[in-house]
Amino acid sequence: MSEFAFDVSIEDFETKVLQPAESVPVVVDFWAPWCEPCKVLKPLLEKLAEEYKGRFLLAMVNADENPELSQHFGVRSIPSVKVLFQGQLVDEFNGALPEGQIREFLDRFALPPAPGGDLRAEAAALVIEGKLEEALAKLVEASKAKPEDQAIQLDAVDVMMQLGRNDEAGQLLSGDYTQEADRANALRARLALSAGAADTAELEAKLAANPADHAVRLDLSRAYAAQGNFRAAMEAALEVVTRDRAFDEGAGRKALLTLFEALAGSDQYDDLIREFRRKMSAALN
Repeated sequence: MSEFAFDVSIEDFETKVLQPAESVPVVVDFWAPWCEPCKVLKPLLEKLAEEYKGRFLLAMVNADENPELSQHFGVRSIPSVKVLFQGQLVDEFNGALPEGQIREFLDRFALPPAPGGDLRAEAAALVIEGKLEEALAKLVEASKAKPEDQAIQLDAVDVMMQLGRNDEAGQLLSGDYTQEADRANALRARLALSAGAADTAELEAKLAANPADHAVRLDLSRAYAAQGNFRAAMEAALEVVTRDRAFDEGAGRKALLTLFEALAGSDQYDDLIREFRRKMSAALN
């Protein structure tokens, strides 16, 4: 469930469907737990609702639990999809259609994309492909279209940091991000990690000569983080926790928590953070 896709019943149908449908198309999906085609269509519609970002809303009605609604809309088989907009039934279909046909169906009535919205999605795709300069150009264009959108601005900061353009990122982060305070603070924390730049080869040599030197290991963790090698940074800090959790008043654990904070709010690091949170918990228990 999300702000774009939600369950509804007869009790809240007016407030969650009829009222919003005055300004935005609402797709009403009649389904039931026993319906096999529903198990294909329902998650697909939920995915598309997230992708379209409010260009339509998805209201999901359990037909078994709300027979009055099913009867009112003339539902004779499920899945059955009805589209309400500005007080009218504007479109409908029955059965589970292929994704391409559903997209064509949605595009007939979905609201136009918000300025900058598609550009931000395009930039995110370019980041995944490693095309950072192109992604940054998209975000600059998106920010010009929506200068009030702080999420787009912070996307640009993130990409700048990945490109090593930390001075520019720092200038942007000096602003006041009231709408995205948590993410801005996380990016500031990550930027601060760049101050730990050092020769990793030299530190690795020192550590090889004395594997019990936890201070050097933590210096190496900071150096890895400054290079953007966050997995190696976490592994080094975790090794300190594993070898001596009490070293320097729990410095290994604190180093991991700092890394978690710095990487929070960026989807690309969610799995890494979860992995090392589990490892840290196991090492401490």
